[in-house]
Amino acid sequence: MKVLATTLLFLIVFLSNVQAQTLQDKIGQMIMVGFDNSQLSQDSLMYDISNRNLGGVLLFGYNLRFPSQIRSQNGRLQGASDASLFIATDQEGGIVARLDENNGYESTYTAYELGTLFNLEDSTRKQAAMMADWMANAGFNMNLAPVVDVNVDPNSPAIGELDRSFSDDEYTVYLHASWFIDEFHKRNIATSLKHFPGHGSAVSDSHDGFTDITNTWEDRELDPFKFIIENDYRDAIMTGHLFKQDWDDQYPASLSKYAITDILRDSLGFEGVVISDELFMDAVQDNYGMEETIVQVVNSDTDILLFSTNIYQDRSLAGYIISVITKKIEEGVIAEETINDSYQRIMALKEKRTATSTESDPLAFQDDLLGSIDVSNYPNPFNPSTTISVALDQPGRVQVQVFNSIGQAVQMLNRSNLSAGVHNFRFDGSNLSSGMYLVVVQTPEARNVHKMMLLK
Repeated sequence: MKVLATTLLFLIVFLSNVQAQTLQDKIGQMIMVGFDNSQLSQDSLMYDISNRNLGGVLLFGYNLRFPSQIRSQNGRLQGASDASLFIATDQEGGIVARLDENNGYESTYTAYELGTLFNLEDSTRKQAAMMADWMANAGFNMNLAPVVDVNVDPNSPAIGELDRSFSDDEYTVYLHASWFIDEFHKRNIATSLKHFPGHGSAVSDSHDGFTDITNTWEDRELDPFKFIIENDYRDAIMTGHLFKQDWDDQYPASLSKYAITDILRDSLGFEGVVISDELFMDAVQDNYGMEETIVQVVNSDTDILLFSTNIYQDRSLAGYIISVITKKIEEGVIAEETINDSYQRIMALKEKRTATSTESDPLAFQDDLLGSIDVSNYPNPFNPSTTISVALDQPGRVQVQVFNSIGQAVQMLNRSNLSAGVHNFRFDGSNLSSGMYLVVVQTPEARNVHKMMLLK
């Protein structure tokens, strides 16, 4: 009885929240944008989160410098939102992994290595769990992965050539993707299958222009989507800018009501969130106008419009999109009920997979005691030399010193004032024996110790 009462209370609060939002607030939740590191872009982003109810932010490699900076940045973004904000990135593994050895994490296996060369559940789960831990600790709550494209053409420039597909066997793709998703769900991170209806046979890349799969696509490319949906998957699916003439003779799948409403939702039974692939890709921008694109995407039953930037024609992109959709609703081109449906699907996913307020998200405000210093080295292990990278959140006097495993000082690399940012120091172990060495970085406020291995 108590459980039933709690469930009813949740539904009442949830439905009241849905009804209380303005139309513009609901449209704001349908927008996910990236941003560059300019002051204009960052100021506009924070305004849109705070005042336009922006639903999500997509981070690229250029936004991600080192772990404590990423954590702090994501906390500020989440803290600016009245509701839970989707903070997303692409963490597939291999070449498409925004958290990697360049910003304080590790290199990872490609999907092809995991699904075809190894083809072991344990290997796929282990890497997915590691990446999920990274993302959760950094304050991400959505991963635009896994790729469930079947490796129909190993020379396909966007998938096969980059080893982004688990396998040329659709059932193997389904298995590895399911293990991947399960590990992210354990850390309460939403995932997004991509790229519906299947990019693995395409002979061109939709980043670079019109991509026609009419004569290369195979029915089995739908199977991984179908099998995962049948397992009650309700997170998100990303549509590809893939033109299939027998489905729609005018628009690619990402803009096609037939592809998304008739096939993905009605035929395959997907009830979750549909995300467009990035809408500034050449496959869209070279062939369709901006207003036409927005209208088509919304009317196709897509819930989240994804863009790589937040500035359009020197103004807020979110503000522009909200004004366009509002105008089209007034003109009767878009039904308000379409916005309500998308808003409810988005909020249902946020309720399930993300914190509903910054107060319940400890990552938003808690700093690691050593968070102002990050230390890494590459290569590690090394022989005979390595580059030690020290990343600082703020300027100050910094001491960087190397010790051996029994605590004897080996070399002082720095004892001076350094600016905020990343500083590199070359360490040469030519005259040292193999073994573990410790890099100790200390400021008046913090201290960090990093282990590295010399192997001769």
